[in-house]
Amino acid sequence: MQRIDARYPVLKALLETQLAAAPAHEKFFRRRFETMDDAQAASLDEFAGHIARLVGDELEEHVEDYVWLCSQQVNEELHFRRHGRYRLNTFEEAYRDVYSNKEYMTRYMNGLLMTQLWWSNHTRAMEFYRTSFLASNTEGYSHLEIGPGHGLFLYFAAADPRAGKVSAWDISDASIAMTAKALRRLGLAEQPALELRDLFRGPVGSFDSLVFSEVLEHMEKPAETLALVRSLLAPEGRLFLNMPINSPAPDHLFNAETPEELERFVVDAGFRIIDRAFFPATNQTLDAARRKKLTISCVFVAGRAD
Repeated sequence: MQRIDARYPVLKALLETQLAAAPAHEKFFRRRFETMDDAQAASLDEFAGHIARLVGDELEEHVEDYVWLCSQQVNEELHFRRHGRYRLNTFEEAYRDVYSNKEYMTRYMNGLLMTQLWWSNHTRAMEFYRTSFLASNTEGYSHLEIGPGHGLFLYFAAADPRAGKVSAWDISDASIAMTAKALRRLGLAEQPALELRDLFRGPVGSFDSLVFSEVLEHMEKPAETLALVRSLLAPEGRLFLNMPINSPAPDHLFNAETPEELERFVVDAGFRIIDRAFFPATNQTLDAARRKKLTISCVFVAGRAD
């Protein structure tokens, strides 16, 4: 990769390790980085530093799990193209096949962590979260993330000196354990409160800042889910909602064919849209992703409509 040189040492080291595990992906990575300018490369190198601290001495495991995740995605993509829908239909199926399987969930979370660097739509969604959402929160804000996964979104909130109480809920033991491990490695002075909790079993609280990133697509009852999320938002609170569309994965259930369809769904659930951004799959333009029904990460900052 010509652009990822010694000026960006952490990113360069991680990329070299990833390519050694996945030489067949070289063309993908070359296209991913060839149009990146120096400012973007420097920003990604800084972000790579967080990833490197998070994976610690388990980098080899993480890059192998990224390759494994890509193979899982290919299988799901084939089903999506053949049948026009995701493979699974119910949350019970997803829980049985994915969430209750600690080994599977660990590999899944490891692979997803690496996508924060390697998939431009994930990188851009994270940058939008940091610069456009968190940076606009008010002093002392209360913060909740539902489904913290690899822990990076939660880390940036917990590391924000303006944040008040920071907490997270997840339905998966494996995910909670991985989030806790990640936050320890990232060296937070004060750890957020992590709780094993089913959103559909008595959620309580009122939060100024709420993150629901790459979770809605996993829901069998997305409208009911958004109603519950809305009930957790303070009257003047803001929601960061990030959902990929046309994005088959081993545990995805809910889809929308266009960003506009998803936006209508969010508005119909009682939210007003404050800001929005649509990030196409890596190495694709937004027009091409729309035309070919490829993944688009749809990001909304929303408040309660009432």
